[in-house]
Amino acid sequence: MSESAKPAANQPPTAVTTLVEFISRALEAAGIPREDARVVAALMAEADARGGDAHGVFRLPQYVKQIEGGTVNPRPNIQIVNSRAGTALIDGDNALGHLVMKRAAELAIEKARQCGVAWVGTRRSNHAGPAQLYPRMVAAQDMIGMYFCVGNANLLPPWGGTEALLSTNPIAIAVPGLRHSSIVLDMATTNTAFGKIRLKAQRGEPMPEGWMIDREGKPLTDAKRASEGFLLPIGGPKGYGLALMIGMMAGTLNGAAFGRDVVDYTVDSKTPSNTGQSIVAVDIAAFADVPAFKRDVDEVWDEMKSSPTLPGVDEVRLPGERSEKLFHERMAHGIPLSEGQRKILDDLADRLHISRLE
Repeated sequence: MSESAKPAANQPPTAVTTLVEFISRALEAAGIPREDARVVAALMAEADARGGDAHGVFRLPQYVKQIEGGTVNPRPNIQIVNSRAGTALIDGDNALGHLVMKRAAELAIEKARQCGVAWVGTRRSNHAGPAQLYPRMVAAQDMIGMYFCVGNANLLPPWGGTEALLSTNPIAIAVPGLRHSSIVLDMATTNTAFGKIRLKAQRGEPMPEGWMIDREGKPLTDAKRASEGFLLPIGGPKGYGLALMIGMMAGTLNGAAFGRDVVDYTVDSKTPSNTGQSIVAVDIAAFADVPAFKRDVDEVWDEMKSSPTLPGVDEVRLPGERSEKLFHERMAHGIPLSEGQRKILDDLADRLHISRLE
């Protein structure tokens, strides 16, 4: 376990069920109906269980602030505003993003069963946690899932520019196996997600070189000075190009925010973010025998793992392998929370007049 992931002194890791109950209580106290609160709480706790520490309970105080500020609608009317056989556009009515994306994933699965492939976009949504959650839902139905979205803060300039007009704009793809777990790629188009930088700032930890640069192009490693610099894209101009194209497919296409219209909800809790997301479901049965395909995926897994390693490398890992291992560990033994994180959650509980996290 890394130092940053160690639980608070004399505090054992928090059981996932306990975390779900606490998040649900907090969301209910903020005005979210019980059933919706449970859905969001389960997805947030899954984010923590899968190692997405910057996208789980860490985000709870900000979500509550958005609900209280009126930028998140606690009782939304999430509806389909445009639908064809294999496509749909969902208006999230400023709901918590987890509710919007769960609805979108379920709809994509339903349509893909009929059409072989389905694409569902969203607008007027909000932050929905780590990207991998939603293609994993699709993969669990013997389909290939793909997800991409417009991030919730512009921190990346176009290549060669100095105005931050793009966000991390992540992409996730999940392909199911038979003996092995799904191969799941979950990546930002920047060298890191900004949530990890916020987590570093909260913990008082430095950033590695390569995550950010200042406005003079020099490495920026002080997480508390993140507002003074820019994120760096993966692969230089290639990462910039990916962020741009994903933004147009998840934002512009859906009538959602992109470019200068993007709202940083961590700074502005008064303006609706109009977040855009898209999810694609590909029914394996439309292309191949499902068990045979999944066996082939297992063979790919085994081939990758059997590759001789470079000096100093213990093993070859596949995308999503570490997250799956961590998920099983944390489901069994609990989620580590830092002392600082627990203090923030205790303060939130006291303010909402609910019982603290046990």
